[in-house]
Amino acid sequence: MSRGPVLFDLERDDSAPPASVADAPPVPDQGEPEPSGRAMQAAARIAARRPSRLARWFWALASALVGAAVSVAAWDFAARMLERAPLLGWIVTALLGALLVVGAAIALREAAAIGRLSRIDTLRREADTVRAAGDLGAARAFAARLAAFYDGREDTRWGRERLAERAGEQFDAAAVLALAEDELLAPLDALAVREVEAAARQVATVTALVPIALADVATALVASLRMIRRVAEIYGGRSGFIGGWRLTRAVLSHLVATGAVAVGDDLLEPVLGGSILSRISRRFGEGLVNGALSARVGVAAMEVCRPLPFSRRRRPSVRGIIGRALGGLVPGRGQTG
Repeated sequence: MSRGPVLFDLERDDSAPPASVADAPPVPDQGEPEPSGRAMQAAARIAARRPSRLARWFWALASALVGAAVSVAAWDFAARMLERAPLLGWIVTALLGALLVVGAAIALREAAAIGRLSRIDTLRREADTVRAAGDLGAARAFAARLAAFYDGREDTRWGRERLAERAGEQFDAAAVLALAEDELLAPLDALAVREVEAAARQVATVTALVPIALADVATALVASLRMIRRVAEIYGGRSGFIGGWRLTRAVLSHLVATGAVAVGDDLLEPVLGGSILSRISRRFGEGLVNGALSARVGVAAMEVCRPLPFSRRRRPSVRGIIGRALGGLVPGRGQTG
């Protein structure tokens, strides 16, 4: 038996505003994981991973064997050239000698860079000891050594002069250390923060816009290496290749060990506000999370490379750096202070 159309009389509230598409909740990406900073976490684990003892022995023996083979081959080549064409042979011998000199210079520079980083570590430990002991004489001596560490750098000349003028006016160790921090290291902190913000912005942009597999991991790793190297140079580290890699591994190992390379709901709150990742696409959210994690790495690099540990009032705010670095990337939100 057929029935006619059934009509339902729905009560309508004409005073209610019309529904908007913008107010509808976002459609979840089925099968897609939430943004988690995969690229930055992978880069941190790659850099922090320490090879096994067997792998280190393998690469050491392989390097020695290859070096010996190359050296013998170069020597035989130069000797044969001397026999066949003495003039060309002497030219080749001179080139080999120049190559050895350049290699020795690079080795000396690497040793000097490692020594510079070791000196920063020594200053950090001494500052901790002085701060804990509260010895005024030791604090003034430390301030003098810190100023001597930056001797020759024009960008620290004014701070060194101010520190030398006012150090004698302070009558407790904490005030001397605070003066050194304000006059000498505060301008360097500002430069380092700008480097961290630029690296975080670069990592976030590349991750969000380049959909190539492993491109985000490579970008995060390269940007972190360059950022840590620049931060070390700002604080006087002058890290070479070996020293820079050791410094990078130390920074990222600390982050991995402490669980700082992880994502929390408060990570992007300075940028997006209350609703963190629910209003943006997964790819863009992944970029923001990677950039925020890169900012965390940068702050850790500042703490490791700074010869005087941060006091509580001078410690950089990770949330503030994230807000300034990534705030301009979010539509409708300017950079936060």
